[in-house]
Amino acid sequence: MPRIKKQTTRTAVKKIKEKKQTVLEVKKPEIKKEKKLYICTTGKRKSAVAQVKFSTTGTNSILVNKKDYKKYFPYFVWQGMIESPLLLAGLKNYGLIVKVHGGGLKAQAESIRLGISKALVEIDQENRKILKPKGYLSRDSRIKERKKPGLKRARRAPQWNKR
Repeated sequence: MPRIKKQTTRTAVKKIKEKKQTVLEVKKPEIKKEKKLYICTTGKRKSAVAQVKFSTTGTNSILVNKKDYKKYFPYFVWQGMIESPLLLAGLKNYGLIVKVHGGGLKAQAESIRLGISKALVEIDQENRKILKPKGYLSRDSRIKERKKPGLKRARRAPQWNKR
């Protein structure tokens, strides 16, 4: 039986270096960066969370949970909340797809407004100067306080009875 000669560490190191050089010589394919189709942001208010997909190309449509926003929010006040950052920024073409859940309709409208405002700032930093003074970029962090033991609600004590 022929005897197998063991490799010394120097020869093993040389072979490893040669392999590394051949691996480094292989060119990686170039990845082209394309413009984003959508800008995704989130807005929150109370327990309502809105995921906003904002497109700079569109037909000026706003879909909330796969419905037109005017049907989803029946009151003009709530519709105005959603439109207000778009009117201030003065955008001509846009498309909005919104998924919202939790909270009431007013909290949902306010969370959508925050999400839209964040997307507008991502598009152009100049919009920040317009939206910040109006308070559209600040999250209203007030949430319902938890119920305490021995009380009816968070702070409402049971009615006191003299006898």
